[in-house]
This record gives sequence, structure tokens and C-alpha cells, in this order.
Amino acid sequence: MSKTIVIAGASRGIGRALVEQLAKDTSHRIMALSRDVERMKAAFASLPQVTCLPLDLSVYPVKAQLDALLSQGDSIDVLTKNAGYLVNKPFAELSHDDVQRSYQVNVIGVMETVQALLPRMQAGSHIVNISSMGGFQGSMKFPGLAAYSTSKAALCSFTELFAEEYKDSGINMNCLCLGSVQTEMLEEAFPGYQAPLQPAEMAEFIADFSLHSHRWMNGKIIPVSLTNP
Repeated sequence: MSKTIVIAGASRGIGRALVEQLAKDTSHRIMALSRDVERMKAAFASLPQVTCLPLDLSVYPVKAQLDALLSQGDSIDVLTKNAGYLVNKPFAELSHDDVQRSYQVNVIGVMETVQALLPRMQAGSHIVNISSMGGFQGSMKFPGLAAYSTSKAALCSFTELFAEEYKDSGINMNCLCLGSVQTEMLEEAFPGYQAPLQPAEMAEFIADFSLHSHRWMNGKIIPVSLTNP
């Protein structure tokens, strides 16, 4: 069944792989969002059903950046927000800008995107937040990730609150807390670390979850990791 799908953070890593995975069904219309539009256009040049639009979650106001998407008029069936910012730095050395940017990109910008796109959603629409095992309650935490992991934990809380507030609308929101995946962002933060999964492997799971899981769940925080804890 044809769906209109919006993916934020689509220029690289899991977001790019997710666009490519969902585009295998040529009936879907996909809107890929990222601050690096030229990189997306190059990556998705062979995918005519993919429209590339600019979105920088670190820049306020986020809503104004989405005017081009909102003007297209179609209802949105799936909104998956994969954009993220990770700084690996000892807690005592974190600057105000480090913390502010982490929260703006990882949770505030996500909330503002949902606010902007809500008028284009209806009963049956599914919003998927991409969090981290670092933000999952009770999981092992890592030194240097105070700004990143706490902002991702806030995203989990937002998921539960939104689901409760909009439970009668038929618009469902769920959150996936991912374990390590071999992305550019991971390599930048932890040079030399080898994750157990590649972006395309995780994207296969996220694509299926985004399209189907809202029929059975709402407001759920789900760990997706090969490692324990």
C-alpha cells in the first residue's frame, strides 16, 4: 500500500539506509530531510520517488524550515526522526553550547518537527523516534556521553507523553533505542570502534517497524540491540 513517508536525518548513516530500504517499494513517496541537501540529492539521484528537502534541527525556528514540505498538501503516513548529535567529552569539560546543541538536535528540534507536521497527520499515522540504548532506563551508561544520553532519555519521555495526550487521535508514536551501529557518527565519536551492525541491517528493521508496528503499540520505548546490556 502506497504511503507518504518523511525521514529526518537522511543524508548519511541509518537515515540514508532507511530511505534506500523504503524506496525498494516504488509506490511509496519519500521526503528526505537533512541540512546537507546536496549530499542527499547525490545519494538518491536514481530514486525518483524521493524528494530531498532542507532541515537543520539546530537552527530555530524549525517550523519555518518545513514550509516547503507543508505546502505539498499530502497527508503524512510515517514520520521517522533519525537525526542526532553526539559529543563525547568528559562531563566537567562540557560547554553550554555542547549541551544546548545536543538537546536542540536530539529532542527539542524533534518536538518542533512533530508540532509542525501534526496538521498533516491523521488516524493511522505513525511517528517513530530514534533514541539510543544510552537513553534507555537501566541500561549500561558510558563516560563522556552525559549530554547525548540525557537528551536521548528526554526523547523517550516525550514519546510516552505524546502517546498519552494524543491517544484518541489515532496518531501513534513509538521510540526505538538503538544499540551501536557502524555509522559515520559512531566513528567520529569513537574512532576505531567496530559495531556489530551495519546501517542497512538496522534500516531493514526500522522500515518494517515504521510501516506496521503502530497497529499493535503506542507510546512504547523499545531497545534494539545485539549486546547485553
